[in-house]
Amino acid sequence: MTTSSESRLPPGTVLRGKWNGKSYTLRRLLGVGSNGQVYLAASGRSICAVKIGQDPAELQAEANVLASLDKRERGRSPFLLDVDDAVAGERVLPFYAMQYVPGMPVKTYIRRYGEEWVGVIGYRLLKRLSELHAAGWVFGDLKSDNILVGQYGRVSLVDYGGTTAMGRGVRQFTELYDRGFWSAGSRTAEPSYDWFAVAMLWIHVLDGKRLVQLSRTLLPQNRHPRELMTLVRTNRLLKPLESWLERALAGGFRDTEEACEAWRLLQQPQQRQAGNKSGVPGWMAGLFAVSLILFVSVTAYWLLR
Repeated sequence: MTTSSESRLPPGTVLRGKWNGKSYTLRRLLGVGSNGQVYLAASGRSICAVKIGQDPAELQAEANVLASLDKRERGRSPFLLDVDDAVAGERVLPFYAMQYVPGMPVKTYIRRYGEEWVGVIGYRLLKRLSELHAAGWVFGDLKSDNILVGQYGRVSLVDYGGTTAMGRGVRQFTELYDRGFWSAGSRTAEPSYDWFAVAMLWIHVLDGKRLVQLSRTLLPQNRHPRELMTLVRTNRLLKPLESWLERALAGGFRDTEEACEAWRLLQQPQQRQAGNKSGVPGWMAGLFAVSLILFVSVTAYWLLR
């Protein structure tokens, strides 16, 4: 199976699992990646996402990652719902069903709602990566399109096709976010590989035009984190993140929890005044305020019913 437009399944296609017997009606295509397609689907009254893969072994490996995370993070609804094969004509389509995560890529979210959300999204992203790393996995292909942001900055990782066990070679990557491309380290799956990609994410989100131009004009032997830091120091939005970005690009944290804590302590210029008065970063105060408003609204709703 390929991921070309000719192989895309039309809305209304029903996938019937060969082994588990569950049926999924495809509603629309959500995305196409290097190793498969993801569709919004309905199974009975439930909505989910279905990923149809090209390679059964690759898809099973991806499903195994999700299953291991579900086992580790008990107390929440499982993310992985089903793994099976479906028959379509003469083709056997390996697939798995997972929770549908609504949201938009980081770059789109920041463009729509503003740079003040960088702090919240960055913190939640690092917390999610910390959980993944604690389970023995590195995400690998971390980029804006693989991080969906929902209401109030809720962060979800999607497309686990590049997720790799610690110590192995990263399975999939995007050059712009890859530390090997920037002569900053190997492609061995370790937490620092993801830290580098998080740093690249924010440079791309906040100064994408100059970053892309830099990547295209530098000779391979001249690609280096120092060139990236030049962008950071000359961009008013990135400058407040300089200390964290420099450490992330160099792999300079003890672990992802330390990287997360260092991010939490960041104070952007417009947040420092509020921080001096309250003792907490401005973005955290903003997040608390939003949470309080939601709590009061929900309480009032139930009291007035």
